[in-house]
Amino acid sequence: MKNGQAKIEFQNVSKTFIQKQTQRVHVLDDISLTVSENEFLVIVGPGQSGKSTLLRIAGGLERPSSGRVTLDGQEITKPGPDRSMVFQTYSLFPWRTVAGNVEAGLRFRGVEKRKRREIAHRCIELVGLKGFEKAFPHQLSGGMKQRVGIARAYANNPEVLLLDEPFGQLDAQTRILMEIEIQRIWQQEKRTVLFVTNNIDEAIYLGDRIITLDGKLPGRLSGEYKVDLPRPREHTEVEFLSLRRKITESTQLIL
Repeated sequence: MKNGQAKIEFQNVSKTFIQKQTQRVHVLDDISLTVSENEFLVIVGPGQSGKSTLLRIAGGLERPSSGRVTLDGQEITKPGPDRSMVFQTYSLFPWRTVAGNVEAGLRFRGVEKRKRREIAHRCIELVGLKGFEKAFPHQLSGGMKQRVGIARAYANNPEVLLLDEPFGQLDAQTRILMEIEIQRIWQQEKRTVLFVTNNIDEAIYLGDRIITLDGKLPGRLSGEYKVDLPRPREHTEVEFLSLRRKITESTQLIL
């Protein structure tokens, strides 16, 4: 499949959760969206706008109540090795080393020991953690833990990376450093990326395209913005600030 062709398609996707057997919560309403091959698409919205649910549906962790999502034309009905998720929480195995955590998915899939160690070594080096292979999660900073999660995601060689506010728990300085890193990694090892955030600056810095969701449930698409800025981007550039102002004025997000 060539760049620019459709990779993931959301077709009239709606989602309703049923709580306490009778209470219905309408989370997403009629979402139609196409994500291109190797595109870095950022989904922006405030809390409780349904953006994480949309990502989980793409990952096969949730099923839409109506509509469908396809990957290369095939309907997504469950998780698969063609997609990897990175969550806001670090989700590392505390009893495993960095290398052990990165190898976990490969071990589950039955990849033989020598091969998975080769893959883990390459991915650990990719995220800048060479020399920390034998460290345990409690010995790592928050940013380093999230690098392990990203390395683990890449180790499975997915076609699509799904990142759900991966830097939300980091302090401001570490968050900026991780934004720089995830951009570097993506440029080096291209994948189709769906990245969820509530931070407009982060969205503009990272995305090829930004999709915004309404600020209340059910989540509906409210805007689409093409980011035609060269990389690496500077937050003080006139074009950057102009796009930030445009998105801010049309959403309920704050900077």
